[in-house]
Amino acid sequence: MTDRYCVFGHPVEHSKSPLIHAEFAHQTGQSIEYSAIEAPLDGFVDAWRQFVADGGRGANVTLPFKQTAFEMCDTLSHRAKRAGAVNTLILGGNGRTYGDTTDGVGLVRDLAYHRLELAGKRILVLGAGGAVRGLLEPLLQKAPSEVVIANRTATKAQQLADDFADLGKVQGGGYEDIQGTFDLVINGTSASLAGDLPPLPEQLFNKGGWAYDMMYGSEPTVFLQWAGPRGAKLLDGLGMLVEQAAESFFLWRNVHPDTSMVRDTLRQSLNY
Repeated sequence: MTDRYCVFGHPVEHSKSPLIHAEFAHQTGQSIEYSAIEAPLDGFVDAWRQFVADGGRGANVTLPFKQTAFEMCDTLSHRAKRAGAVNTLILGGNGRTYGDTTDGVGLVRDLAYHRLELAGKRILVLGAGGAVRGLLEPLLQKAPSEVVIANRTATKAQQLADDFADLGKVQGGGYEDIQGTFDLVINGTSASLAGDLPPLPEQLFNKGGWAYDMMYGSEPTVFLQWAGPRGAKLLDGLGMLVEQAAESFFLWRNVHPDTSMVRDTLRQSLNY
């Protein structure tokens, strides 16, 4: 019997998830069917329940439904509770919905794939929304020397830093409060989607430092275009997308797919 999975979003037609999970299934010999479902903005919970009624076993959740998914779940993983969001749903044998988030582990595994060591490094994270909240626990577990969160609204960054201060040295403030240089700067804002750039100091990267944008596209993002001439090595969020999908696949099927071939396939499809 073929098990059914999907990704919920609005919009969702651009999603690479069906391609990614089809590749994972082929590679691991798993019999699954994976589709993309555009749920109404006010109808995500009903869409999930209908999917389950039709035989669905699990789902990925993308914007704008991650918070709603978090609130809907019967049981939450520790990392989902810390993140305050869910991107992976699993239907339990008792019919209850279990929620997890794989975004943070996806980013950390992507950095590891590129042999980027985080221990002892100074990291700057731009933004203080839900995307950033999901990253902080996995980042801090890698024992960086410090994580600095910068946001247009300084109080949001400060609150986020306070929420995760038990896991390591982390501070928050406005963009104007950024001081010193960093080994890794992660753009967790949605500014790239609008072709916008946060106000950043010219001297931001340590020698050999990295710029990472959680967004990706057929061209380097505005943030990466800015960071390259300022001496940074560049990474976009395509690898994170693949790695978080691999973690979801493992949660559903209890098998870890190899991500390298899928990375190559997706990168070639973007033509840069």
